Amino acid sequence: MEELLQVGIITTTHGIRGEVKVYPTTDDAARFKDLKRVLLDTGKEKINLTVAQVRFFKNLVILKFEGIDNINDVEKYKGKGLYVTRENAVKLKENEYFIADLIGLAVRTEEGEELGQIFDVLQTGANDVYVVKKDGEPELLIPAIRECVLKVDTEEGFVTVRLLDGLRELNTGNKKARQGMENGE
Repeated sequence: MEELLQVGIITTTHGIRGEVKVYPTTDDAARFKDLKRVLLDTGKEKINLTVAQVRFFKNLVILKFEGIDNINDVEKYKGKGLYVTRENAVKLKENEYFIADLIGLAVRTEEGEELGQIFDVLQTGANDVYVVKKDGEPELLIPAIRECVLKVDTEEGFVTVRLLDGLRELNTGNKKARQGMENGE
């Protein structure tokens, strides 16, 4: 399991006093109001920062960090991720999981057929969709709904699913349709 969870990405600076605009990568941007500390991943090191001020603008969060008072001090962090430790993460409700904990889990049917591993989680308006990949086979898109996802065991590293009638065929058809569009057909 990942010990650090990404909550946002610095997109650009805001003003000249060291504020940054952050694209939130969390379900609820309002969680930034209660955020006191973040880790900035520079690619070379992780810097512990204290959040001094939080504001919201459209779909972005504007953050001010203690001790950073100049645009020149934050400009180099454009495109860098902001993380929290698990202890500072939001508390999950029952049957909720961090995407970072789902990526890489083995996926199998209730009959025991190995379908592959969760490669990605697509967040749609209605429900999440697990993108499952297995070498030599087309990717499988499985809606994260009760009827399909029967069990998630992050400790043991697997997800048990029920494939609804026609789901495989739908996924195969979607892939062919995507390939056709890419080839100009």
